[in-house]
Amino acid sequence: MIIYADLHIHSKYSGATSEKMSIRELLTYAPLKGINLLGTGDALHPLWLKELKGVLEEIPGTGLYKVKGSSADLYFVVQTEVGTIHEVEEKTRRIHHVILMPSLEVAEQIADVLGGLGDLKADGRPVFNVEPAELVEMLLQVDEDVFVFPAHAWTPWWSIFGSISGVDSLEECYGDKSHKIKALETGLSSDPEMNWRVSSLDRLALLSNSDSHSPYPHRLGREANVFNLKEPSYQELIDAVVSKDPSKFLMTIEVDPAYGKYHWTGHRRCGVSMPPEEAMKRGNKCPVCGRQLTKGVEQRVEELADRSKGFRPPNAIDFKKLLPLAEIIAECLGVRGETRLYSGRVWELYMKLVNGFGSELNVLLSASLKELERVVPSKVAEAIIRVREGRVVVRPGYDGVYGKLILDEEERIGPTDRRGQTSIADYFK
Repeated sequence: MIIYADLHIHSKYSGATSEKMSIRELLTYAPLKGINLLGTGDALHPLWLKELKGVLEEIPGTGLYKVKGSSADLYFVVQTEVGTIHEVEEKTRRIHHVILMPSLEVAEQIADVLGGLGDLKADGRPVFNVEPAELVEMLLQVDEDVFVFPAHAWTPWWSIFGSISGVDSLEECYGDKSHKIKALETGLSSDPEMNWRVSSLDRLALLSNSDSHSPYPHRLGREANVFNLKEPSYQELIDAVVSKDPSKFLMTIEVDPAYGKYHWTGHRRCGVSMPPEEAMKRGNKCPVCGRQLTKGVEQRVEELADRSKGFRPPNAIDFKKLLPLAEIIAECLGVRGETRLYSGRVWELYMKLVNGFGSELNVLLSASLKELERVVPSKVAEAIIRVREGRVVVRPGYDGVYGKLILDEEERIGPTDRRGQTSIADYFK
């Protein structure tokens, strides 16, 4: 069975998360996207855990769950994200970790253990003052089938390799429990190619998940993992990840890493962004205000890389770079503004495509140009194919600003974009 899995999301109990992030909403939007296996998100939060127990039922003998009374082919795996804070040589390390669990009962047991280290009610993503190795040890003492991996590994804040509070190696983070870590989440601002440049990561499976704070399909499943499992089960899923068997772990779905909010180095307040070589020339100082720039993921990878660009390890899992369908449609229609992806015009074409081809992922991965042109205007159809084939430009995101899809040639080469943001060319003449 082909499984499209998004293994890291949040609930309405996490900070900066939509109030609509509920199981019922996920049941509506995940099929539109084409996702058929979701993490539950926030499984240690007492109110969310209570909701999960009331809404979900375990599929006997699998360790996966479905919504009670629903015939939809949507599975859930018990999941949460937690943070750890500890100090080493007067430097504070802040790391986020994704935890997958074989049952809701195990989640309850883990909540009992970790509840003494922090307030589980405060946020869906709790933070504990423990070292990562201690966290892993405590989790595996509860159940040896718990699966832990670093979340959004390269994001400047709260990540294992983050430029602000991270470390330079897996061993620095997890110490004598490093061998228990079998996977790493690449995050929106990096892709497998970037991670392949760091040889110490070769033994890890590279996972891609949305870390979604919204149920809408331009966030949910924007990054995902594609598996071919004999039967959907927790153990089959973990085995496929750990083995890195390309017949079981088929590929990951990535957004173009430039679309991520921290790909380039920059300063949001001044509207300044730049590639690694320019940032390093300027000592990572903002050319407008002189303050320290937020170091982007591309620059951080460059610092740790011991291989040249383009290197591919033997037997590496394939990946496909896409962008959310709503993003493509909005750019084609010229819809602007913070709420452009929720526009009625965008949703009208979005639903035409989903109704015509079954899901957003079918549209993005499989529909031919001729098939698309029967449903939507040629400009939209052509843009979908261009994204699939990698024939588009994405202006890199930086310092919390999403990257921007560029389809218009004039906008691609002009000195400013339509929001009036200053071009990097203005700083490096």
